[in-house]
Amino acid sequence: NLNDKYKIKEFEKTIDQLSMLTEDIQYEVTEARMIPIGQVFNRFPRMVRDIAKKEKKKVDFSIEGSNIKLDRTILDKIGEPLIHLLRNAVDHGIETPEGRRKSGKDETGKIKLSARREKNSVIIEVTDDGAGFNPNRIREVAIKKGIISEKEAKSMSRKEIFELPFLPTFSTSEKVTDISGRGVGLDVVKTRIEEMSGSIKMENQTGKGTRFILELPLTLAIIKCLLVCAGENKYAIPLINISRIVKVKSDGIKHMEGNEIFILDQEDIPLFRLRELFNIPLDRRGDIITVIVERSDGKVGLGVDRIVGEQELIIKPVAKALKKIKGIAGATILGDGQPALVLDVATLI
Repeated sequence: NLNDKYKIKEFEKTIDQLSMLTEDIQYEVTEARMIPIGQVFNRFPRMVRDIAKKEKKKVDFSIEGSNIKLDRTILDKIGEPLIHLLRNAVDHGIETPEGRRKSGKDETGKIKLSARREKNSVIIEVTDDGAGFNPNRIREVAIKKGIISEKEAKSMSRKEIFELPFLPTFSTSEKVTDISGRGVGLDVVKTRIEEMSGSIKMENQTGKGTRFILELPLTLAIIKCLLVCAGENKYAIPLINISRIVKVKSDGIKHMEGNEIFILDQEDIPLFRLRELFNIPLDRRGDIITVIVERSDGKVGLGVDRIVGEQELIIKPVAKALKKIKGIAGATILGDGQPALVLDVATLI
């Protein structure tokens, strides 16, 4: 800011050198925190083998990408969700040798655990070639547990049906059956992944298998964010959660059951204005800049006043009082000394 005002060449050169030095230190510190994901992956072959033996199933378990590195804080937390997914894959995904033969499959089921880098995130996939989820049985369980009514079940899309197993009320502590078993623990997995500012998606082919796709940030210490404004306040949204930015026309905003929605690429997107979420005075007239964020249950539009730009931010924990407020992942101090809240899109709405 001072250089913009006085335009001193020597000062500009010093600032550039300091900026490069700071970036180098940041890179070195981040790298020091990174550990190969194989330290977690290598625990699982024996676990899968033991479960398969207990269930009298034949399983070929393979691992890829053990050399991919993750922040140690994420690595410490990723084990439990993966245990849930692998147990479900063996227990309820892979069929018995007899069942697989009847389906025209090889009697040995295949489960694959893989990791790969994509930009500033790590993608972890758990894939099996088992029975998959049966949408009709998911409906039956959801109706039986009172999660949805029979009328709602008939109008639900395939995508909405496959989101039901992630609900806490879908899980069961009762004896696992072929109907309910594949829902056990998925709510726990979703919660843990979202606590790490990540997301989880499921791809299913009934009778052919299931793939769970986990997307996680490389580090929780330094995160690339989009800085936005609502009123006089600045907020940071992790880039890993952002799909795109659009301008929504005021006449394109509709109301449904008291909520605002707009249509994007023939899809209904719920709209939530940051001013409203944080009790800042709001004027609903005029077009609105909207950040489309991806959540486990679909896309959501966050209405903001202004886009500041992308920044790499060091995330700091917030005070106890703020921890009780949903939607806040942490805080950061910007280059101008001003604070900004880092939003957790999973719990914000």
